[in-house]
Amino acid sequence: MKTIFTYIRPKMGQMSVQLLIKFSGTVVELLLPWMLSVILDTYAAAGNRKMIWVWGGLMTLCAAGALVGNVVANRMATRISRDITKNLRRDLFAKITQLSAGQEDAFTTPSLISRLTSDTYNVHQMVDRMQRLGVRAPILLLGGVAVTLSMEPVLTLVLLTALPLLGMIVFLVSRKGIRLYTRTQQALDSLIRRAQESMAGIRVIQALSKTEYEKAQFDGDNQRAVQREYKAGLLMNLTNPVMNLVLNTGLTLVVVVGAFRVNAGATQPGTIIAFLSYFTIILNALMMVSRLFVMYSKGAASGRRIAEVLDAPKEMNILSLPSKDRTCHIEFDRVSFSYAKNKNDIEGICFSLKKGETLGIIGPTGSGKSTILRLLLRLYDPDKGTVYIDGKDIRSIPPKELYAMFGVVFQNDFLHAGSIRENIDFGRNLTPQQHARAAQMAQAEFVQIPINGFDRQIASRGTNLSGGQKQRVLLARALAGHPKILLLDDSSSALDYKTDAALRRALADELGGTTKIIVAQRISSIRHADHILVLEEGREIGYGTHEQLMDTCPAYREIAQVQMPEAVLQKKERQG
Repeated sequence: MKTIFTYIRPKMGQMSVQLLIKFSGTVVELLLPWMLSVILDTYAAAGNRKMIWVWGGLMTLCAAGALVGNVVANRMATRISRDITKNLRRDLFAKITQLSAGQEDAFTTPSLISRLTSDTYNVHQMVDRMQRLGVRAPILLLGGVAVTLSMEPVLTLVLLTALPLLGMIVFLVSRKGIRLYTRTQQALDSLIRRAQESMAGIRVIQALSKTEYEKAQFDGDNQRAVQREYKAGLLMNLTNPVMNLVLNTGLTLVVVVGAFRVNAGATQPGTIIAFLSYFTIILNALMMVSRLFVMYSKGAASGRRIAEVLDAPKEMNILSLPSKDRTCHIEFDRVSFSYAKNKNDIEGICFSLKKGETLGIIGPTGSGKSTILRLLLRLYDPDKGTVYIDGKDIRSIPPKELYAMFGVVFQNDFLHAGSIRENIDFGRNLTPQQHARAAQMAQAEFVQIPINGFDRQIASRGTNLSGGQKQRVLLARALAGHPKILLLDDSSSALDYKTDAALRRALADELGGTTKIIVAQRISSIRHADHILVLEEGREIGYGTHEQLMDTCPAYREIAQVQMPEAVLQKKERQG
C-alpha cells in the first residue's frame, strides 16, 4: 500500500478540505437528535411554542447544512479518487510497457490486464469510500457514544459492552478478507487468459468443432472465479447480520432499561427518544464501518497486486561498457540464452554482418530463430556472450537510441483498428510520400486502389484483410522509417513466390545500405542472402552462402531437396 499512498499524497490538500467539509456536515447532523430532546423535554413540556419554532427552525437549518456539506464533500471525493485512479492507471500502463520480456512472462499478460482494469477499479472504490465513510462513520460512531454518555451514562454502558465484540469481528473478517480477495483476483486472471485465448483462436475452435469443449473450459475457470468471489463475499457479508444481532439486542435492552428509568423518574422521555436515535445512528455507523472494511479488503488486495508491478525492478539497465574497435555492424559473440534458465534455447551462436549485408536464418520450429532477433532487440539479455552493434555492447545503448535503428516484423505481429495509413505511420508522423514508398516496397498494391487507398479501415487484428495483405501492411510499417537494421521474422510466409521475389528485389534496390536479418521457412526467401545461418535445437549446424551450404550442410540440402527439387537436380547435372 506504500506505493498507492504516493499517488494519494499530492491530493492531500484537496482531501483535507474535503474532510473538513465532511467533518462539519457530520457534526451538524450529529446534533439533530440532541436538539430534538431539548424541544421535547424542555419546551414542549412547558408549552413554549415560540422556542419550539425557534429550535425547529435551527434543526431545519442544521439538516440543510448537513445535506449540502455531505453532497459537496461527496462530489469532491469522487473527483479526487477519479484523478488518483487516472494517474495510477496511466503510470501502471507506462510501467507495463517498460517491463522486460522476462518480467512480462512472469506476470503474464492476462494478469497485467486484470491489474490495469479491475484492480485499479477496486483501488478507486477504496479511495472514494475511505473519503466518504472514513470520516463520517467514525464521527457518527464515536460522537454518538460521547453524546449518549453525556445524556444517559447508564444506558450508554449497554452499548459500550457490545463495541469490543463488534470491533474484533470487523478486524478478523477484514484480515481474512484480504487473502480471499487476492485469490479472487488471481482466479480472474485465469478467466481473462481463457477468454483471450478463446477469442484469438475462435476460427480454429469453430473449424475443429471444439466450441463445446472451449465453453466447458471457460465455464470451469468462470466457476472457480465465482466460487472464490462467493467465499469472500460470504465472509464479508457475515459482518452485517452479526452486527445487527448484537446491536438490536442492545437496542432492546436500551428500551427495556430506559422504560424502567422513565417510570422511576430517573430520566425523561425525550432523552430516551434521542438516545434511540443515537443508537440507530451508531448502528448505521457500524454498518458503514463494515462496508468500509469490505472495500478496504478489496482495495488493499488490489493495491498490493498493482504495487508488485510498479515496484518491479528495472532489469534492462544501461551499463557503462567500453566500445570496441570493430568493423562489423552486427556481431553475436558466442551467445547463449535460456528462457527457463535450465536448458539453453540457443547456445554458442556466432556471426558477424557488415553494414548493408543480409543474413538469412533457417531451421526447424523451436530451433531458436526468433530468439536471436529478441536478443538483438534486447528484449532479453543473453546468459553468456555478447551482442554488438557498431562495436557497442547493446547493453550500453539507451533504449530510445537502440530501437530507433530497427524496422521489425514479428512472426505474430498485430494491426490495430484504424486506417491503413495509421497502421503504417504508427504515430511517427511520417509524410504521405514515405507511406506510399513503403507500401510500394512492401508490394502492397491493394493500398493504392483509389476507392479508399490509405484511408481504408482495418478491423482490430486485421481480421478484414487476407493473410498476405496483413503481412504487406506490416512490412510497409517496418520499411516506412527507412531503418538501419531490418528484422523480418517469417514475414513473407503468406506471400506467393512472385510477390516474395518482387519484395526481395525491392529490398535490395531501395535498402541497399540497410543490414537485414530474415528468418524464413522457405529457402527461396533467403537463398540470395550474403550469409545463411542454419539452426537445429538452438545450435549452429551450418553457416555460409547458399552454394556453400548446399555442399557442406546436409540438413540445409535436405530442405532444398524438398522445397526446390528442380534446382537441386540442375545443380547435380552441372556437377556431373
